[in-house]
Amino acid sequence: MKDILKLGTLVFFLLYHPVYGAQEKAAWQAEFDKTVAAAKKEGKVVVAIPPSSELRTQLETAFKTKFDVEIELVPAPGPRNASRIASEYKAGVRYFDALIVGTGTAIPLVHDGTLEPLEPYMVLPEVKDSKNWWGGHIWEDNVKTNRFLYSFVAEVGAGGLWHNPNIAKAEELRSFDDLLNAKWKGKIGLSDPRVPGSGQSLWSFLWDIKGEDFLRKLVQQELFVSRELRQVADGLAKGKLAISIGVGVSQYEPFIQSGLPVRQLPTPAEGLPASNGFGIVGVVKNPPHPNAAKLFLNWLLSKEGQDFYGKAMKASTRRLDVDTKWLAEHGSVAAKDSLTLAEYNRVRNHLEDKYTKVRAPAGKFAEQILK
Repeated sequence: MKDILKLGTLVFFLLYHPVYGAQEKAAWQAEFDKTVAAAKKEGKVVVAIPPSSELRTQLETAFKTKFDVEIELVPAPGPRNASRIASEYKAGVRYFDALIVGTGTAIPLVHDGTLEPLEPYMVLPEVKDSKNWWGGHIWEDNVKTNRFLYSFVAEVGAGGLWHNPNIAKAEELRSFDDLLNAKWKGKIGLSDPRVPGSGQSLWSFLWDIKGEDFLRKLVQQELFVSRELRQVADGLAKGKLAISIGVGVSQYEPFIQSGLPVRQLPTPAEGLPASNGFGIVGVVKNPPHPNAAKLFLNWLLSKEGQDFYGKAMKASTRRLDVDTKWLAEHGSVAAKDSLTLAEYNRVRNHLEDKYTKVRAPAGKFAEQILK
């Protein structure tokens, strides 16, 4: 009798499971097709992106070609785009649909209720399935909400330490302490650590491991501080600066391709934090083009979208089905290729929990001593 029951169960599973699977596929495919059709009627999607002209050019072409939907991109430092979104939202203006930023930048938007929960926007099974992501689903807003800002990048060794080899040799800069050498006075560029961004990432790391006295001495080096990352990169490439802190490879790529003297420094003796770079995406609440926003989010987080974004920005996706080992040639190593999850959580200085405990107080200290 038991054998008959087992056989019956097996037959039922074999007969029913393909149908169920087909129905499940038909459901998401129908929803996605409906989203694409509605996005075409909406006409376009507006996305705030990192300050990269290369990303803007490539993304405009890729998305338009793929879906026949216009994509309007606004490249600017994350804090500037986030501030604009916040002020427009409070004024009742709905211009942006989505944003891509770095850690900490959009947390105020979460607290102000300016963003949409993302899970209802996720349609593609390959995006929704946490097994496709190293570490599962990781949220920037990981303290209380875990649903508004998706963190899709995790990398190490991308601390944004660069030098002009015609002025400063790599062997002269083996430790952060070497930055205090008098010969570098007036020759160090820094992405402004008073606002969320790559500069604050390195600054807060130093605040945590080296202390405030070290940062005071660093400031006495007459730093060139700017929120315009390309301005710092340009200064290094032209020899006005010898060293830059907090400017990533995406900003230096045009100078590298032009053969100008810019090189990434080896990891210093103190190490570097794990970062999510410009690897956080969110959707603005009540977006003017909701279906186009949904389409963009699903494409960006798909295998194809992550492969595209990784190559355009030299960014280390957390997707397990996208190759990232080639990034080592550009001075960046994907966390999934080099760390365990425990190691990653120990050395990261991003996501809301670390932002609150380390980056925010380090940023306030920067406000006090950088005038």
